[in-house]
Amino acid sequence: MADPANHIEIGISTFLEATKDPVTGESVSHAERLQRAVEEIVLADQVGLDVYGIGEHHRPDYASTAPAVVLAAAAAMTKKIKLTSAVTVLSSDDPVRVFQAFATLDGISNGRAEIMAGRGSFIESFPLFGYNLEDYDELFEEKLELLLAIRASEKVNWPGSRHRPAINNLGVYPRPVQNPLPVWIASGGNAQSVIRAGVLGLPLALAIIGGMPESFAPLVDLYKRAAKEAGHDPAKLQIATHSHGFVGDTTEQAAELFFPSTQAQMSVLGRERGWGAYTRATYDAARSLHGALYVGDPEFVAEKILLLRKNLGVTRFFLHVNVGTMPHRDVLHAIELLGTRVAPIVRRELARTEG
Repeated sequence: MADPANHIEIGISTFLEATKDPVTGESVSHAERLQRAVEEIVLADQVGLDVYGIGEHHRPDYASTAPAVVLAAAAAMTKKIKLTSAVTVLSSDDPVRVFQAFATLDGISNGRAEIMAGRGSFIESFPLFGYNLEDYDELFEEKLELLLAIRASEKVNWPGSRHRPAINNLGVYPRPVQNPLPVWIASGGNAQSVIRAGVLGLPLALAIIGGMPESFAPLVDLYKRAAKEAGHDPAKLQIATHSHGFVGDTTEQAAELFFPSTQAQMSVLGRERGWGAYTRATYDAARSLHGALYVGDPEFVAEKILLLRKNLGVTRFFLHVNVGTMPHRDVLHAIELLGTRVAPIVRRELARTEG
């Protein structure tokens, strides 16, 4: 576990995009994207990154319906890197199976598994697994409560609910190496989610993919206040952020490489959600020092992460790469630069200023 006082973990998050590369026209199959993910995780471990996370999605442009399976494929080939969902859509899953999958991953990795639980900003899983979107909030609250009960005790007693039958003194196996198995709450900026994480004393992960990261400071304060009022020590809380980005040899190179796939994917999401057009001007504004895109050379990306640490007190930073599909060699190079160039700069500066 990171020491919030003087350390920040740096890692990668992905949704395993499997779309056509807008530059090369290359189509990436789900199988190929899954195999690339394992290669990415192994490289991230080799270059000293702290964590790799896979978000659960159930749509044709992503290959990430089963994050624990992909992470387990890399677990035996890695040594230190933490392996997490980013996120598990807990509302439409069974907490028993979620716990079993990640406890299994924890055993294979010898204590490196984590669960990042969220309600999900994509809703495809709800009709797929037979859930009603009208129960969106209620499902998450009940299932999180059950997941934490399973984490706390080998034998589980659960009174049941409108959405799930009771569990009467039944064991849930395997038990994880870590006790307790880390469970994070993920939020896109919803105050209720932030308060819930604070009250429960659970680590919080914020998705920051637009606007200015510093504008999330009031939510961080709300989280800490809720935790303190519930009897938890705010100084021991862990806070992660997840933002799109890319590291290149130069800032200009990074900006040019990352834009086409980002524009293509964000335009698809924009049409689905009623957002405005994703233009080069939108992209370039977000690449500024105070914007939400972490795109640039190693020094610039490190500077932005340090600013994030200053403004939000984060203890973990996820660089989400890639957005859309881009050449695998470029993604691997970005991961290498994040581990060998960006992370050392951030660690040295924190040791100098906070150590």
